[in-house]
Amino acid sequence: MFLSFVVAPGAFRVLAPNRDHAGAIVGFALTRMHLGGIALGIVFLLVRLIRTRTFASFVTPATFCVVLMIALTAISQYTVSARMAVLRVQMGSIQATAGDSPLLAEFGRLHGISVALESGVLLAGIGAMYLMVRELVAGR
Repeated sequence: MFLSFVVAPGAFRVLAPNRDHAGAIVGFALTRMHLGGIALGIVFLLVRLIRTRTFASFVTPATFCVVLMIALTAISQYTVSARMAVLRVQMGSIQATAGDSPLLAEFGRLHGISVALESGVLLAGIGAMYLMVRELVAGR
């Protein structure tokens, strides 16, 4: 959420009118966020396994939500963001690319997919938190 509501708008406002530089900053931050999210998701799963000492803890709804978060993040990073990076190089400048360019249209389509994947990660995270709290309360 910080990236969507603070970093991205801030970069595009501060670096205006150069949208290419702003996009590069957002892309840089998004990559770091993705890699951190994947790593922390794996750490969460390992800690859960160590804490419960059973693989049965992996077949809970809360764990499914975390695995979903990792999967959506990996898809976003290694397929969608990677393809967007190739398109950026092909266009040279997104800002200077003609509005009717098929490359720009594909970039816009992929951006929409990226936003949907990030929204899925957020919703799965909210679900995981809710379900983990329920697990804790039920365990008392």
